[in-house]
Amino acid sequence: MSDSGPSRFAPQNKTTQERLSTNTVGLVALSDYRKRRTEVIEQQEREAREAAFTTTSTPDRSLTDTPDPTGSDSTGAGPRPAKKKKKQGKKLLSFDDEEEGDDAPVVIKPKKTGEAQDNAGKNESKFKPNASVGLAPKVMTKAALRKEAEEREALRREFVAIQEAVKATEIAIPFVFYDGANTPGGIVRVKKGDFAWVFLDKSRKVGAELGVGEKANAQRTWARVGVDDLMLVRGTIIIPHHYDFYFFALNKSIGPGGTRIFDYSAEAPKRETTAEGAAGPVTTSASRAAAAKALPDVRTLEGADDDPTLTKVVDRRWYERHKHIYPASTWQDFDPEKDYTREIRRDTGGNTFFYK
Repeated sequence: MSDSGPSRFAPQNKTTQERLSTNTVGLVALSDYRKRRTEVIEQQEREAREAAFTTTSTPDRSLTDTPDPTGSDSTGAGPRPAKKKKKQGKKLLSFDDEEEGDDAPVVIKPKKTGEAQDNAGKNESKFKPNASVGLAPKVMTKAALRKEAEEREALRREFVAIQEAVKATEIAIPFVFYDGANTPGGIVRVKKGDFAWVFLDKSRKVGAELGVGEKANAQRTWARVGVDDLMLVRGTIIIPHHYDFYFFALNKSIGPGGTRIFDYSAEAPKRETTAEGAAGPVTTSASRAAAAKALPDVRTLEGADDDPTLTKVVDRRWYERHKHIYPASTWQDFDPEKDYTREIRRDTGGNTFFYK
């Protein structure tokens, strides 16, 4: 007795891929796909074992490529259709490529020498020096640093020597005593490095020698007056005691009217040479006495030709009593930060002066 259909023990000539394509439609998880794949492979192996047990000595032509001349199989079944070329089923899952990629061998292609060098160049190009830095720091040895420090020290000493030479230069300041009227005071010899209080102290001694004042004991009065009781007024600017004349010469300080407060040079004087032609300081006491006698006349010094009324020596007590009266009302303390050229001159009442 034979069935009209194919034997249930005959293996179905379907590939694993074809079976997977049929049994995995609609799956969305990779774990489900792997489970279904395992079941398909086990079923295929089980069918192959069953077919091996039931097969007789005559091989099943359905498992070979040799066609059956009678057009029927060994079980007497009807003619079997011609075997068609198997086509790989269409992939239905997006993760099918990933699964095949896991089974497929991984081939690592070695990079060419040129390509490796290009990649190395690209990696190196990521680290470039900072373009905003104009010059790279110069590496200096200890000897170079020591030499540079010595040069700076030499320049500093040279500047200090020039500065001391300027400060040691003598100047002449003609002045008057002022108490509402000008009383001639003569000329005082000072140095550019001296402070204003040094000038006031010398002017006080000049006043004692001349006996300036209306009182009979004027000489004693000027001898007992202190420097703190005196004021130095240059034009209309009250010069504080702690300022030296070198400050005004170096900074070329401008006062009201656009003129310099003290018009003295800040350049070092020319050094005088000895008979042998070598310049040097005087060392012995005899030479110092000779140098004192050889001092230049005060009238030949810088500033000797200034107007005496430009520099006033004023008793501070008199100023406190008359500072609301002209011209004391126009006097003002010196401010190094103030621009006197743009100043609008006013008196203590706020009235503007329309004259210089």
